[in-house]
Amino acid sequence: QVQLVESGGGLVQAEGSLRLSCAASGRIFTFNAMGWYRQSPGKQRELVARISIGGGNTNYADSVKGRFTISRDNAKNTVYLQMNSLKPEDTAVYYCNTVPVLYSWGQGTQVTVSS
Repeated sequence: QVQLVESGGGLVQAEGSLRLSCAASGRIFTFNAMGWYRQSPGKQRELVARISIGGGNTNYADSVKGRFTISRDNAKNTVYLQMNSLKPEDTAVYYCNTVPVLYSWGQGTQVTVSS
């Protein structure tokens, strides 16, 4: 069964940092670009970072460019999101999935940034 398990969220002050992790089933990881998505209350889920299968190509939403870094460890079937200089508007539940989305969503991990 395909599984996506996110972790690493928490409460942090503005300008702080967090590192999110997502463990994915091997079948997902081997053949797909991966992404981090987020959803705030009352807003649609949005893609904030994408990484290619081999990890050599990354893309970011304008709102996080220069502050977030996506990476992946294919040997561990894990994708990461390093988030620096966090802002209150980054508060959301963060999810990982393939890009485009092919699988059911995991439980996500809550990130709350206080001002």
